[in-house]
Amino acid sequence: MTFGPKTWVVGETVSAASLNQEIRDQFASIFDAWTPYTPTWTASTNPSIGAGTIAGRYLKVGRTCHVEIRQSHSGNTTYGAGGYTWSLPFPSAAGVDYLGVARLVGAAAWNGQTIMTGGASGFNATFPTSATDSRSATLAATVPETLTAASVIRLYITYQTAS
Repeated sequence: MTFGPKTWVVGETVSAASLNQEIRDQFASIFDAWTPYTPTWTASTNPSIGAGTIAGRYLKVGRTCHVEIRQSHSGNTTYGAGGYTWSLPFPSAAGVDYLGVARLVGAAAWNGQTIMTGGASGFNATFPTSATDSRSATLAATVPETLTAASVIRLYITYQTAS
């Protein structure tokens, strides 16, 4: 797929192939279904999903990429140490930071945000540090609450890809 429109030349013969590439294929990317991918979940000491699931999907239109991740844990999930990062399907463009939404449902329901710096290949989720402190901290094994097999994490971010 091209990222910019073709410059047509006076007298040029328009072919079916060029119309397909310049028009059909561009519109097809807008109406495509989401594509599944398996995000990598990391921290300074890496967690392990065990029998839980991490399911990601993305929709890329031109260089704009929408990403959604749903993560559920199991009895043998280990939570590692440090703030969590999830991988992206494509590296982000440099020079701009991106924000999205995050939700953690565990003992309580927490609304947060996803954040990514430009040129990154992964992103983080931040939540209030506690029920009484609205300052944000990166999601970790015990922030904003201790994660358990019942915890479910949902993440969403839209960003510009590097290519």
